[in-house]
Amino acid sequence: MAQETAGKADHLCVLIHGLWGNPSHLSYLETALREAYPADRLHILLAKSNAYNHTYDGIHLGGERIASEIESQIKTLSDSGTTIRKLSIVGYSLGGLVARYTIGLLYATGLFDTIEPVNFTTFATPHLGVRTPLVGPHSYLWNVLGARTLSTSGRQLFLIDTFRDTGKPLLAVLADSSSIFIRALQRFKHRSLYTNIINDRSAVYYTTSISKTDPFVDLSAVELNPLPGYNGVLLDPEDPVKPKQLPQLSLLERLKVGSMTTLQSIPFILLLGIAVPIGSVLFLLNSGLQTFRSAQRVKLHESGKAGIGIEQYRIPLIEEARAGIGRVYAGMAGDVGEEYLPTPSETDEDDDGDDKPQDGVGTSTADLKGGDEAVTKRHRGHQGQFPTLALTHEQFEMIENLDAVGFTKYPVHIRKVRHSHAAIVVRSRWRPGFDEGKIVVGHWVQGFEL
Repeated sequence: MAQETAGKADHLCVLIHGLWGNPSHLSYLETALREAYPADRLHILLAKSNAYNHTYDGIHLGGERIASEIESQIKTLSDSGTTIRKLSIVGYSLGGLVARYTIGLLYATGLFDTIEPVNFTTFATPHLGVRTPLVGPHSYLWNVLGARTLSTSGRQLFLIDTFRDTGKPLLAVLADSSSIFIRALQRFKHRSLYTNIINDRSAVYYTTSISKTDPFVDLSAVELNPLPGYNGVLLDPEDPVKPKQLPQLSLLERLKVGSMTTLQSIPFILLLGIAVPIGSVLFLLNSGLQTFRSAQRVKLHESGKAGIGIEQYRIPLIEEARAGIGRVYAGMAGDVGEEYLPTPSETDEDDDGDDKPQDGVGTSTADLKGGDEAVTKRHRGHQGQFPTLALTHEQFEMIENLDAVGFTKYPVHIRKVRHSHAAIVVRSRWRPGFDEGKIVVGHWVQGFEL
């Protein structure tokens, strides 16, 4: 962890890892940032208080740990004669949600009255949770079991929790327009996110991009618009994709294509038939153990015996809190519903170029409160041509409120690896194929304002 105390730097950048992660997962981000900004220009904190299985303990508890870690780092620097005047936060995967909780606490405790929030960025963060909108037994099983195998964090990610006295899931509270978390986001000068369009099996496109649609389900049916100068890895945030006019296939041709797809899938299906039963048993056994250990850590934390003074963080989360208006969650996971909504909602029917915010990539609003340069790029024209996913009521509300704050959204097209979730931040710099992630990180560093 870099804890530079010398030089004239007055800007602190905090990097927060994801689920089951550790600080080394973001070492490439730290290195790339350090190469651009030496120690006398920028302080870097690789947050460590949520490492490994501590990420089971809940987004809120992780946020309290990170807030305490940041305040401790600022005090350490101050004691050495360095005054921090600017703050940037970067979250990867679950770390992006922890970051959103953290900044709400820092805002509420008054830190932003003396320190300017500058850059807020997430990489592959499931802002809308990880509940799948798809139908079928596999999706249903995922929504039910997944929520119950990651302890508190799992329930929060699948939106089946009720957070404290709000009557709402934690992720809905994070995106409530009257919450300290949204007000904290608004204070940042720049807000951006990077979202994988394919091959991210941990956090899929719709949730990491805060979108009602997923235009990238079938890449053969769309035309991608790359951002010039990035080898096709980054798409233009203003106009990333449009539907492709496909030729009509005969019945025989469609059967041929379907047969080839099935044949190509056989080896993978056979592998799953062997690996999944064994892996599932081991995973469930470990989940039970980690859930028990997490409960013990949470109890220690809540009692104030974990070394963190939590009293300062137990503050009203929502102004004029509307307790009890959340949905009822009983036993099963969320709404399973249809894969796509049968008809577009009224807010989707705005492709005529008016000033309504568009869903999906590059949404903006006319009422941004985050500083003179906090302007989010708008994507017009094509999102309404893609079907709306069957998300929950809370997820649609989250999209509306987060888009009202405004993010610049960068779709990322990583092709060389089958699991782009790790590649987007170059979690292992020696892994073959992760060089496309280095392009993403390079773009982020170029846009980082000191």
